[in-house]
Amino acid sequence: MGVNGVVNGYHGQAGAFPPFDVSIDVGQNQTLGASKCYDDDGRIKRTGSVWTASAHIITAVIGSGVLSLAWAIAQLGWIAGPAVMFLFSFVIYYTSALLADCYRSGVTGKRNYTYMDAVRANLGGMKVKVCGFIQYLNLFGVAIGYTIAASISMMAIKRANCFHDKGHKNPCHASSNPYMIVFGVTEIVFSQIPDFDQIWWLSILAAVMSFTYSSIGLSLGIVQAVANGGFKGSL
Repeated sequence: MGVNGVVNGYHGQAGAFPPFDVSIDVGQNQTLGASKCYDDDGRIKRTGSVWTASAHIITAVIGSGVLSLAWAIAQLGWIAGPAVMFLFSFVIYYTSALLADCYRSGVTGKRNYTYMDAVRANLGGMKVKVCGFIQYLNLFGVAIGYTIAASISMMAIKRANCFHDKGHKNPCHASSNPYMIVFGVTEIVFSQIPDFDQIWWLSILAAVMSFTYSSIGLSLGIVQAVANGGFKGSL
């Protein structure tokens, strides 16, 4: 009876206090921890902000071509020139909005990280191959254009230094081939760097260069306007 009394007393005390669960769901915690490092599509979580996005936009819109923009618009005149600028600004806005709409299918759909992914998700079929062909053709042409432009620019700097040292009567002949080779080799070296596009400070540097291009173009325009004694041009 003593044992039964102790057992009954123990059960009575246990019944007086409701049980509580102290178990830990390890799997759930691991899932929550993984969500802090990965997006909902399984990729590493993006760390972009408004500032980095703005830097990308500035870099994409403003390039070295802005240096020749003033001359090109001047050839069109005061009417056609600004009209063309507004036209291309509308084209940029429309294509940007189109890309934003194609970035993701719905609110929680799959993200399209490349142009070909967007075409594959929305059009599919042969259009994906056409997009890839145009994209690589454009990349090929841009690489050639920048190689030629860079070599010509470096050659022009060398000739300018030569004129400064030896006078303008000296022909100061120079070849662009060495500069073209150096620039091409540099492109090959940089293209071997893994995840080069993921370097966080690269977009900031590119945005600074874009502002530098704009500042140079604006300064040269102001200097030319002052030298001419005002704004000139025809309709």
